Amino acid sequence: MIAGMALAFAGCFGGFGAFLLVAALGGLGWMVGQWFDGGRGVQDLREAYERSRR
Repeated sequence: MIAGMALAFAGCFGGFGAFLLVAALGGLGWMVGQWFDGGRGVQDLREAYERSRR
């Protein structure tokens, strides 16, 4: 519900661009949270990023 309210306020006061930005950052935060809840740490996240750049 809180995420929906944040998206609604962003869309209402900031326009569609702000809505998309809030949605993208919320999705990114959700993915990072799932990563850490799975028992993985910052070092694993850094290694995954480095592997994807190669």
